[in-house]
Amino acid sequence: MINQVLKQVPAPVARYFDHVLAAKQKRISRVYLKHSGYFRPSANSKWLKIKGSQYFSATEPGFRWTGRTFWFRAIDQFKDGRGSLRVWLLSIIPIVNDSGYHVDHAELMRWLAESVWFPTSLLPSEQLKWEAVDANKSRLSLTSNGLNIYLMVSFNEKGEITRMETERYKEKDRLEKWTGIVSDYKEIEGMKIPNHIEAVWSLDSGDFKYADFYVDKIEYKYCT
Repeated sequence: MINQVLKQVPAPVARYFDHVLAAKQKRISRVYLKHSGYFRPSANSKWLKIKGSQYFSATEPGFRWTGRTFWFRAIDQFKDGRGSLRVWLLSIIPIVNDSGYHVDHAELMRWLAESVWFPTSLLPSEQLKWEAVDANKSRLSLTSNGLNIYLMVSFNEKGEITRMETERYKEKDRLEKWTGIVSDYKEIEGMKIPNHIEAVWSLDSGDFKYADFYVDKIEYKYCT
């Protein structure tokens, strides 16, 4: 399967799959992940310690993330083509309950970017396409449930994905430049995945890094 894929994708993408996937790689069906790290809700906020757990569907876009800091609990999810974000102050007082097209778009983008943790979901398909840009960059696009999104993906000399850039909804009716930075690749069950992920908004006021996460545990289930 992998050898056939390497012939279908741009050179940097072929290097990536050759580097991160095992020769007889099974397709991943589901993923459970736990992380720790830091988060801040605004550029003027202090960093908060955060712990999170996340369940992913890897055969089609879907996830449910629960994050906790001292001050709040949040549930972020994408299910059946729809996204939602709910936040509770001190885990009991609801302060955010957001949904709609902008959330659907943003949550699908999150799933696609975080697919670096389950890279068989990045293999080309009828819905997912890789296009050549240059020797170290390719454009990744995904169509799902009427949503069309893309990432400009950069690779290092090893073939590892290091950076993903796009326009993403930060607020309703307002797209902003978003960057995901991944690093510290580790071998897990024969695959190589990043252990460290950062997320940055590039705003008119300057760059605002809001998430800095480290993988503590990841478990896979495979297609039969």
